[in-house]
Amino acid sequence: MRRTGAVLTSLSALIATTVVAGPAAAVGRGGPCALPRTGVHHSEGLDRWNDAYPRPLGRLDALMLFLSFPDSTPYTTPGQLVDDHFPDTANFFRRASYGQFELRLHPLRRWITMPEKSTDYAIRRDWDPGRRTTYLRQAVAAADPKVDFSRYDLVYLVADPDAPGIDADATKVVNFDQPLRADGAALRRLVTVFENHPPDQHVLAHETGHVFDLPDLYRRPSGSGGDWDTRVGDWDLMGSQFGLAPEPFGWHKWKMGWLADRQVQCVHRQGTTVHVLESMGAPLTPGVPGSDTRTRLVVVRTGPTSALAIEARGTHGNDTGLCTEGVLVYRVRSDVASGEGPVRVLDGHPDSEGCPVGSVYPKLADAPLGAGESLAVREDGVRVTVRGRTTGGAWTVQVTNGTDE
Repeated sequence: MRRTGAVLTSLSALIATTVVAGPAAAVGRGGPCALPRTGVHHSEGLDRWNDAYPRPLGRLDALMLFLSFPDSTPYTTPGQLVDDHFPDTANFFRRASYGQFELRLHPLRRWITMPEKSTDYAIRRDWDPGRRTTYLRQAVAAADPKVDFSRYDLVYLVADPDAPGIDADATKVVNFDQPLRADGAALRRLVTVFENHPPDQHVLAHETGHVFDLPDLYRRPSGSGGDWDTRVGDWDLMGSQFGLAPEPFGWHKWKMGWLADRQVQCVHRQGTTVHVLESMGAPLTPGVPGSDTRTRLVVVRTGPTSALAIEARGTHGNDTGLCTEGVLVYRVRSDVASGEGPVRVLDGHPDSEGCPVGSVYPKLADAPLGAGESLAVREDGVRVTVRGRTTGGAWTVQVTNGTDE
């Protein structure tokens, strides 16, 4: 672990020596740092929730159906495929939400036979829309006599992984302009699962994130070559399901409602402010008053649809595999669509790499700043300096907004 010997710094001394101009303030949904939602797909705006998507607070119920085909006899059982994804997916969201969200799975533990051979659907990543719609309509129709769709908030359609026409790269969420209807329910989106057994790591948690209006953060290269992970690297599940640090960004936790407004501090005026950041993945402390009010995210508003986000990352929660602790800085744009780069991590160590063996993109694996380090974001006139750590392990960060450097 890099920089585990970071010097402990007294918070009271820092506050006593800091000149604060334009103090940070807790922000509400309409506050100065809550970027507005725009019309792009999965906009990162969070001034309001998009009611077309279920919000992951409290309990949501998910139906899991298993689809077989006339041209193949399954080698796996529905129970084995349930175990591929649960309870891991539910546990991921429980940790990420600090226990505020429960994803309850309801699997129909039997195969539902589709009317056509698996090869007839021509399943692939860039699926023909007509054949894809046929597949989904037939799947819902085949399952309808056996389940009541109106009882569920999410639907997973899991295909026999050994059928000859299955393409594991085709797993995705399908959104409908005109929802399918079954049992009086409007099915606006379905999660289509074509994974191998065992599946890719965290794949269902990633796809479920789309059901909650989270965008893809990876870059899809043109052609067959290129790197997919240049924008956010290992950071956040929506960037890579294989990442070492899949804990959702604080911006996404704020969007979901897992971070309360009192846990977000907003910088929207020029000056210097000091913030004490609890690690993003650290759980709440049972029985400790105020543990759910500690600051976890600092936002610097930089434009009408842009902001810088600052958070601390450590080996907590879903981030037990990360290789660099510290303070992560990233840019958020609410006018950039899913897959086009709505979030970009800023590299605090552009001349070095981290975790060359396990990282999906080593150049960003050591992006967080350690104690005594600074990052100047010149295009925005912002400097982020890590002043040290408190005796409780939180990170003390100074933000200068309006620097000429």
